[in-house]
Amino acid sequence: MAEPLKAMYNEGFLRSFGMKLARVYSVFNTDDFVAAAMKEPWEELELKARMRRITETLGTFLPADYEEALTVLYAVDGECTGFPYLIFPDFVEVYGQGEGHWELSMAALERFTPGSSAEFAVRPFMLRDPQRMMAQMRVWSRHDNEHVRRLASEGSRPRLPWGQALPMFKRDPSPVLPVLEQLKADPSLYVRKSVANNLNDIAKDHPDVVIGIARRWKGVSEHTDWIVRHGCRSLIRQANPEIMALFGYADETDDMPLVAAASLSVDPSVLQIGGSCELRYSLSVREGDPVRIRIEYGIDFVKAGGKTSRKLFLLSDKTVPGGSRLSAVRTHRWADLTTRRHYPGEHRITLLVNGREAASALLNLEADQAGGSGR
Repeated sequence: MAEPLKAMYNEGFLRSFGMKLARVYSVFNTDDFVAAAMKEPWEELELKARMRRITETLGTFLPADYEEALTVLYAVDGECTGFPYLIFPDFVEVYGQGEGHWELSMAALERFTPGSSAEFAVRPFMLRDPQRMMAQMRVWSRHDNEHVRRLASEGSRPRLPWGQALPMFKRDPSPVLPVLEQLKADPSLYVRKSVANNLNDIAKDHPDVVIGIARRWKGVSEHTDWIVRHGCRSLIRQANPEIMALFGYADETDDMPLVAAASLSVDPSVLQIGGSCELRYSLSVREGDPVRIRIEYGIDFVKAGGKTSRKLFLLSDKTVPGGSRLSAVRTHRWADLTTRRHYPGEHRITLLVNGREAASALLNLEADQAGGSGR
């Protein structure tokens, strides 16, 4: 079994970090720092709680003056890079939110983000003063460092995973849009991915805003087209008619259905949690001109309370000649994941073509013999 991510914060890491600090700040006591950080209940703390424990411990071992403490961190930040050193921007989040610290904190976040990322630490500043913080984001969006430009987009995402949500931008994303405009043709894929993710966040609350942006941006450049496509992925999964038309997916009418025939089977149709099944599908598309089709299967997963929730899985997305006959087999595994737990019951599996149901099958999922999931 893979080691949990929180395990990166261990005694070895803390001691190595403490020794770096002690070399530039002579009164820093590494042994006491490690002991204080790992006091009980250290083992029970999860990733973010461990990071915050380290940050707060740093606050008691570094100079009480915020600017002096930053000076110590600046002296070692060049040799402290990677995900574990999110503690650097976290220190700014915890100790640098005083009104008199604004400029110091913005400079620190800008400096620390290339070594780890300040996308989480910037959000409390955003929540407290969104207008001032978005002015800073616009400045960062023009920075010559790709990590700082990415921070401008990633830090302003309305729904950043693992981060605090920004409800004011869920309600009204307009303050974010100038940053995305600045970055819409950024040469860095790292930045473009963030812009696309920001658009995808906005689409969940304001699909019309993103549809309008997609229409304006599409065709501006190869980089921008990539952003538009990935930023509209949730709308594509929802088969939004305007977005489907924008990207050239074939439509259908009662007089001209897209799928002439389709079938879907599941083998076995009765399965224990932890097992796998084969999904076999075939379909024929209408005669005539080539058509762009997106083939997915959706599973209506049974939840703990007996209700169902559909999740889609992509099978194919391509342009095919009119009259094409397509078929394939896909193995689907029903083992529990950290992001999905399975429960016994009848699961409906549906074949979808451009968002429309074309065929379906049923699978009866049973609890495993050991009584693991679904208890």
